Amino acid sequence: MKAIPAQAARHQPLLSTLADADLVPLAKIGDEPAIRAIVQRHNQRLFRTARAVIRNDAEAEDVVQASYVKAFTNLAAFRGEAELSTWLTRITLNEALGRVRARKNTTGLEEIDMQATSAGGEIVQFPSSLSATDPETELSRSQARQLLEQAVDELPDDFRAIFVLREVEGMSTEEAASHLGIRSETAKTRLHRARKMMRQSIENRLSGAFSALFPFDGARCAFMADRVVAALRQTS
Repeated sequence: MKAIPAQAARHQPLLSTLADADLVPLAKIGDEPAIRAIVQRHNQRLFRTARAVIRNDAEAEDVVQASYVKAFTNLAAFRGEAELSTWLTRITLNEALGRVRARKNTTGLEEIDMQATSAGGEIVQFPSSLSATDPETELSRSQARQLLEQAVDELPDDFRAIFVLREVEGMSTEEAASHLGIRSETAKTRLHRARKMMRQSIENRLSGAFSALFPFDGARCAFMADRVVAALRQTS
């Protein structure tokens, strides 16, 4: 990729309406607004993909940044035979998996899939785009999101990746399988198991919380007592 020239701000507002196929030629010649448009368009998908493998927000951001740098410096190799989103997602997956292997904490998705093959055998929608009507509602959404994210983080690596791509990112099972380089049948099996594990994890987390439902204590309880006393005084 050529050096990025000074930003051509005059056509910036129009770039968000262009398809990736139209942005790529501009990005190949170092057009900064086109590069920014591509980054902003694919940020969420790539972050979720990296986060599914890395399980750490800060490192996932590093993975996405490194993936973009790798993609844009090798953009001449992109021939358009696949969607740009597919190409970027594969780069991000490879970058994330490479870091996991380097720290030797987990087994890469490809290795797990090879083991499964040799033995015969990857939207719950996070409430991220809904606007809160009040601080209490926002707190509830934040707590629900944390519960879901913790449950996702506990999934084994091969199940977590397919779950995030399918249920969070909204890909079809076939599309997610293609991104991960596995068979559709393998993806369906992993997704079924991931959903089952998610349900069990959430049930376990909530099992001790039912006794705390519909609390009516503290200031709320005291206020009710005040109301009753006041009503009784009116009847005496």
